[in-house]
Amino acid sequence: MKKRKSGIFLTMVPLVVFILLFLIVPLVSMIHASFTKGGEGSFSLANYMEIFTNPYYYQSFENSIIISVSSTVVAMILALFASYAITFFHKRTQDRILVLANLTSNFAGIPLSFAFIVLLGNSGVFTILAEKLDVALLNHFNLYSWTGLILIYIYFQLPLAVMLMFPAFHGIKEQWRESAYLLGASPLTFWKRIGIPILLPSVAGTASILFANSMGAYASAYALTGSTYNLATIRIGALISGDIYAQPELGSALAVLLGVTLIVSMLINEWLTRKVRRDVG
Repeated sequence: MKKRKSGIFLTMVPLVVFILLFLIVPLVSMIHASFTKGGEGSFSLANYMEIFTNPYYYQSFENSIIISVSSTVVAMILALFASYAITFFHKRTQDRILVLANLTSNFAGIPLSFAFIVLLGNSGVFTILAEKLDVALLNHFNLYSWTGLILIYIYFQLPLAVMLMFPAFHGIKEQWRESAYLLGASPLTFWKRIGIPILLPSVAGTASILFANSMGAYASAYALTGSTYNLATIRIGALISGDIYAQPELGSALAVLLGVTLIVSMLINEWLTRKVRRDVG
């Protein structure tokens, strides 16, 4: 038995080493760097004071939160209807749609931005086609604006939301619906009394994941607009790599605050999910 336990622990050594080298050590290094002043190495709160007193860095968090909330709300609304519609398909068709959603959710970053530029950029396929057909649909659309950014965020948020919400809709048994109808409940009453309360914890959890996913997005926004728009992740990348000169300590402080923002959102979601489940129960 002791040999078996020793063998199990030995198989875990590569995983532990991987976690230490690629997660724990960089995290500790980032937190330590955020409390040091550039070039000195001594303990200092100067980086955090700079962030809280400089409107430019405050604006980066504000913009990131706005675009994250906007894309999360739109993606959640679309995902609710899409997930519910998928439940009406045959099992084999459902599996194919979910596989497609899984592939689409992983199609993000630079390839996604390049695809949108090819299709909807100033010389994109759909843009030129709309001009040739004299269709005014895309005349006032600018891919390299806030509208374009939100559209890209929604694109990679929607498949993830569908995959997370589909099991919740699939968990609503047909017997429950039939029993409610036999007792005289209308479809609206069923969803109000049974369906929506069952879905609320999943909605809260999915929304939290989407918010965190969009807050941490970097490559898609940077590939599309560069440093034109002041987002937290873009600002961190600029400080680490250095648009003019690098300030890794200040970038580390921004990254720590971004992490704290995500942790707070997850804690709020956990509290909200427990409250909803308690109220439903």
